[in-house]
Amino acid sequence: MNTAPKVSVIILSWNGLDYLKQYLPTVIDTPYANYEVIVADNCSTDNTVSYIHAEFPTVKCIVHKHNLGFAEGYNKAIEQTDSEYIVLLNQDVDTHGDWISPMIQLMEQDPLLGAVQPKIRSIEIPDEFEYAGAAGGCIDKYGYPFCRGRIFNQLEKDINQYNTRAEIFWASGACMMVRKSIYQKSGGLDPDFFAHMEEIDLCWRMKNMGYKIAYCPDALVYHLGGGSLPQGNPKKTFLNFRNNLALLTKNYRLGHLGKLLSIRLLLDIVASGQFILKGDFANAMAVLRAIFAFYNKYPEWKKKRKELASTVHNPNISGYYPHSIIKDFFILKNKTYLSLRLR
Repeated sequence: MNTAPKVSVIILSWNGLDYLKQYLPTVIDTPYANYEVIVADNCSTDNTVSYIHAEFPTVKCIVHKHNLGFAEGYNKAIEQTDSEYIVLLNQDVDTHGDWISPMIQLMEQDPLLGAVQPKIRSIEIPDEFEYAGAAGGCIDKYGYPFCRGRIFNQLEKDINQYNTRAEIFWASGACMMVRKSIYQKSGGLDPDFFAHMEEIDLCWRMKNMGYKIAYCPDALVYHLGGGSLPQGNPKKTFLNFRNNLALLTKNYRLGHLGKLLSIRLLLDIVASGQFILKGDFANAMAVLRAIFAFYNKYPEWKKKRKELASTVHNPNISGYYPHSIIKDFFILKNKTYLSLRLR
């Protein structure tokens, strides 16, 4: 009898056939005792579903009739699973060996763990951490996310400096194991985010409920990045800036929200100006559009904040950085996580 907890590895795909051809076989070959692989397809037009049926008959396909985005695409797929643990896995992630067991062991040891992420390195530079997650996510006093192993666009080489299990603030949506019961209790990913930073919003809600998020260095995956939207794409910039303001409005409970949003408004306008100075007018406009889009829906975000207030119990702030990462990085020249003012 198989006593290993069942795991559903769900890969959300959108016109990612080339990625699936390259990376899906490594996922299928994972030597964990009790798991299933599911491709949830967001209405691709590249024959993804027919290819998987023909080439990978053991892989279950969930076909969405429309592109539901990252958040709702996963929510709908997770509803159709009966596993205790779910892995949200990007279509451009390469896995080797048994990367599932270490995360399961960590989850099984602590029932308060809502999510765990592995160590995430770059496919293109294998000894370097990858942008979307690295060795676990943190957030600063103004709501700017960064990672152990990656601050802004500065990426560290992996020299075993983050080889200890640790609590973090958020786990990467590139590869994140969640406990299904806590995922559902917290409301799942917010469809209004569509894509980008929805995993930070999810983890923050879990932490406000008193649950934990952890980093598991014993599990290792490699991520290409930009499989759906590459870095520098104005749509990506728009979603990141708008959604960052939204997740702050929903979840920030560490001070006066109005003051925080006023400071962020100024900082985001400065960011737009930086794009202009570089001649990148498309991204400059994307930041400004993000600000207007956020404030246009501000009453709706505030309503969500009010609805979530009743779920806030003994908030867990591990991974919260009580300083400005902008000051540390650009003024104090602290370019790595371990050089920050951590004590």
